[in-house]
Amino acid sequence: MRPKDIKYLSEKVMSSGEIPLLWGHFGVGKTDIAKEIARQTGRELIILVISQMEPGDLIGMPSRYISSGRDSDRTVFLKPDWWPDNENTIIMIDEVNRAHRSIRNAVMQLLLDRRIHNHILPCGTWIMAAANPPDEEYDQVDLITDPAFMSRFFHFDISPDIIDWTQWAKENKLADPVINFVNDYPEYLSSDLNVSMRLNLRPSPRSWYKLARVFENLSDQEIKEYGYIISASIIGPEAARAFTNHLNNKKNLPTAQDILKEGKYMQRLSSLNQDEKITLVLRINKYIESISETDMIKIIDLSEHQTYARNIKLLSEYVPKDSVFAILRNLENLIQKSSGLKRAFYDKLFEAVAIELNDESWFQNL
Repeated sequence: MRPKDIKYLSEKVMSSGEIPLLWGHFGVGKTDIAKEIARQTGRELIILVISQMEPGDLIGMPSRYISSGRDSDRTVFLKPDWWPDNENTIIMIDEVNRAHRSIRNAVMQLLLDRRIHNHILPCGTWIMAAANPPDEEYDQVDLITDPAFMSRFFHFDISPDIIDWTQWAKENKLADPVINFVNDYPEYLSSDLNVSMRLNLRPSPRSWYKLARVFENLSDQEIKEYGYIISASIIGPEAARAFTNHLNNKKNLPTAQDILKEGKYMQRLSSLNQDEKITLVLRINKYIESISETDMIKIIDLSEHQTYARNIKLLSEYVPKDSVFAILRNLENLIQKSSGLKRAFYDKLFEAVAIELNDESWFQNL
C-alpha cells in the first residue's frame, strides 16, 4: 500500500475508535504518517518507542497512597510523564514487535481498556501502532503470531513508492544528488520491497465488530474504493474477498441445509465465483461438524445421510473437485477425532458419499 492511502485509512480507523498497525521496514515513513495525521487533525502526537522502555516508563512509578495528609498501606502508580492531558492526542506505539513481555502486557491493557492501572485515557484519544517486519535481526515470534494481541489491530503494510518518496524527500529538503539518483535508479530505493508480516488473519466475532465500526464511518464511495483493503487488514484476504464480493454482487449463498437436505439452488452454483464456492464448502463443513447427536439419530433413522451423500455428489458437478475433496477430508478428520455416536455417524456418512461418488480417485490422497 502507498503511504498516502495508509494515512487516509489510518485516520478513518482511528476516528472510528479502532487502532491501525503500520508494518514497514525501517525508514519507509511510518512515523511521518503519524506526524502528518497529527498535523492535519490538530492533535498532539506522543510517540512511545516501547522497545526502549522499562515497565516504569510505561506504567508510571509506584507510590504510597496518601489521604488527609497521612500515609496508608495502599500503593498507587503515578502517571508517567507521557500521559496525555486531553483527548486531542494521538498515541503512537512504535516497535510493538520488539517490546519486552512485561511492556507488552501493559500495552495490552491500554489497547483493551484504554487505561493502565488507575490511569484512564481521555475519551477520544486516538491510538496507532507501528512495527518492523520480522527478519534475522529481530523477531519476537510469540508476539507476531499471538492472535489475541494481533486481532486488536487493522494491519496495513507500507511498501516503498518512488513517487511518494520523492515528494517526501523534496519536502524534507534532502540533497538533490540523492533524490536524482533514486529517481533514476528506483530499484535502489529499498533492498527489500516486500513486507512479510507472518500474520494469519482470520475472521472472529471481535474482528467483525471492529470492521463494522469502521464501515459505519465510510461513505459508499470509500467502501467501493477501500472496502477490500480495510476488510483484509482485520479478517484476512480470503474472508475479505467473500465479503466484498457479497457487497458488490448482493448474492445470497445457499445454506448448507439447502444443499445437503433438499439439493436446492444447485444450478445457481454455476454462477458463483471461486471464492463464493469455497465459502459454500466451508459452510457445509461447519454445518456437518455442528450437527447434534439428537439430530444425528434422526438423520440416520430417516436415511437422510444418503440424501446428503447424493447431494454432495451433485455438488461435485458445480464446484471444483478440490472443494468437494475438502468435504471428504473433513469427514475423515471428524471420524478420527470423534467417538461413540458421532464417530458412527460420520463414518456412515463418509461411506454413503463414497458409494455415491463410486470413483477411487476421490480417495487416493486421503
